[in-house]
Amino acid sequence: MQRPRNLSNWTWLNIVGLALAAAGMVVQIAAGSQLYPSLTGPIVLLASAAIVAFGPARWTPYVGLGVPLVLGIGAIVAAVMTGAFVVQLTTFSSPTLVLGSVMHVIGLLAAVTGGIGSVLDRRGPVSVER
Repeated sequence: MQRPRNLSNWTWLNIVGLALAAAGMVVQIAAGSQLYPSLTGPIVLLASAAIVAFGPARWTPYVGLGVPLVLGIGAIVAAVMTGAFVVQLTTFSSPTLVLGSVMHVIGLLAAVTGGIGSVLDRRGPVSVER
């Protein structure tokens, strides 16, 4: 691994979003959520954040976009099919669970937004020299 290169604002948003989503999942697990039986999700999110921060600039924006996008789509599908995540977001008798769920959602949204920005930012204007 290398030292972090000069990262764009989009990349920083992506890294912070990945870390916030991971922290949200850990808070949900600590609050007793049954949706995440292991620490695999937070580990994958934090590993992705490290790859985006320290990996080669050529392909890391795709990791930063792909991981939260897949997890976000999975969360949406699970929410539609079972409704358990929606219950976690609205169970105000357990504020820690609600806080972790909100952190998770905001983190995924920030990570996807930063990932899209990072991918599009790399494809800047093409100049042709003669």
